[in-house]
Amino acid sequence: MDNQVKFRPNPKLRLMDQVREVLRYHHYSYRTEKTYCKWIVRYIKYWGGKIHPRDMDGRHVERFLSHLAVNGNVSASTQRQALNALAFLYHKVLFKSLEPQIAPIRSKRLRRLPTVLTKEEVRALLSHLSGTHELMAKIMYGSGLRLIECVRLRIKDVDFGRKRIHVVMGKGAKDRCTVLPRSIEEDLRSHIERVKELHHQDLEQGYGHTYIPEALSRKYPNASRETKWQFVFPSKKLSEDPRSGKIVRFHVLESGIQKAVKRAAKRAGIQKKATCHTLRHSFATHMLEQGVNIRVLQELLGHSDLKTTEIYTHVMDRDVSHLSSPLDS
Repeated sequence: MDNQVKFRPNPKLRLMDQVREVLRYHHYSYRTEKTYCKWIVRYIKYWGGKIHPRDMDGRHVERFLSHLAVNGNVSASTQRQALNALAFLYHKVLFKSLEPQIAPIRSKRLRRLPTVLTKEEVRALLSHLSGTHELMAKIMYGSGLRLIECVRLRIKDVDFGRKRIHVVMGKGAKDRCTVLPRSIEEDLRSHIERVKELHHQDLEQGYGHTYIPEALSRKYPNASRETKWQFVFPSKKLSEDPRSGKIVRFHVLESGIQKAVKRAAKRAGIQKKATCHTLRHSFATHMLEQGVNIRVLQELLGHSDLKTTEIYTHVMDRDVSHLSSPLDS
């Protein structure tokens, strides 16, 4: 049997408790746990809430996914997320294979070119940010980090000596390295010193824990109190870890920086839809314009497929000043 499906949940538990048990055994993030549970519950309710999923099969999954596309008008990525959740339920919890050819009505996947800011627009946007939000925006633009990768950054992941940032468990559970902008080194050092001071205060008050993966917590029981494991952008308040029950200091919520970037773009008079992810798109495009090899950029961004990186070649600035418009002739 595949190593990924050896673990069997406690049969005495209710279905959703079994799902959570397997998710935690395989070290899925809490965010993924909530998302998968939401889709599984929605799937059960769609069929009236009276039929156990073990008594349903691929045809039921296919009908549900088609319903999402036709009646729910969900995007292709949302439909795929629902399929991933149900595939997890059947393969790793119920040990029941779905038909190899599940063919629901597919949501249309529109190919959109990414929105990219000019360097002048980036400069204007950053000028309307301050403090921690400005530093976070500079890291996303200067290093190409996704928003979730930025808020989950830990002190140990910032390598000042080698001028790089380590992205641990990025999208697709992949690790990678990317550049650390020299222009923010001093500000980032000062910020981390303040975070260390906050952590020291937590320790003195009998707290000091942060969230770390459960397997790591079992292997190194004191790791959650070590300075290097603290988030670079910690939450202002302590809260209870929903899994362990410990009082911990999580990272900041994504919504804070998202709202700040939206406000800054409006104040800067930027007419494009400027979001945190736009900063990552702008990083990729500007790196290509500076002559960075596309395969190097692929590594910096953490893309599995080069085709994903190639989309930025369609929006990069090219010298067209020597060309003449047909209108001019």
